[in-house]
Amino acid sequence: MKKPDLSAQIASDIRASIVAGRLMVGDRLPSEAELADQFGVSRPTVREALKRLAAQSLIRTQRGATGGAFINHLSYPDAYGQQITTSTLLLSMNAISFDTACEARFALERACAPLAAKRRTDAHLAALQAEIARQSRPDLSDEAFCASDVAFHRALVDGAANPVLSYQLAGAVEGMQPLMNMITFTARSRVEIIARHSRIAAALRDRDAAAIDTGLHDLERYTRQLARDVLAARAG
Repeated sequence: MKKPDLSAQIASDIRASIVAGRLMVGDRLPSEAELADQFGVSRPTVREALKRLAAQSLIRTQRGATGGAFINHLSYPDAYGQQITTSTLLLSMNAISFDTACEARFALERACAPLAAKRRTDAHLAALQAEIARQSRPDLSDEAFCASDVAFHRALVDGAANPVLSYQLAGAVEGMQPLMNMITFTARSRVEIIARHSRIAAALRDRDAAAIDTGLHDLERYTRQLARDVLAARAG
């Protein structure tokens, strides 16, 4: 029988207390010795549990006479990295089809269109236009073009000015999209991508939610066709 991971169980118990509100932001956790007595384990096991919580940004440690482990304030930007990593691993490990990932990504992104059309600022619009200008550079590498592609869609999502949506879509845009780009970048036309990005940016400028939605639908169809072409070429 597999031996239970006690450090994972302890980390899970403390995490549950944070979620339930029994432990609040700024609260100091008991010392390692106290936690070891509380859970009936060794101090190294407690230390490993605390490392797990710190890796999830749920606690922070402080040295000195007033030091210890404290419940951290977890911000949305702090959590983006975990969301992106989890989404990327889920797609990679579970062999999600390109069409399934594409459908999910664009459905989520289109959900932001009405809010982005209403709430976008000049800064969001400038970010999209800056990425279009970057993508138009003839000396831009494939890697840099793909990174700019992600940044363009990140700016569109952020234009919705909803931190919960931005967090949820971090996995869709920055987790799914790079994997999709790895499949399609050899076949796609930069001119075609830039033209579609330009139409989406113009629709955002005009605060035209329907046109943004149409532009994303068109980009989705183009992306799916690229994937079919690449996979057919590989099969041939």
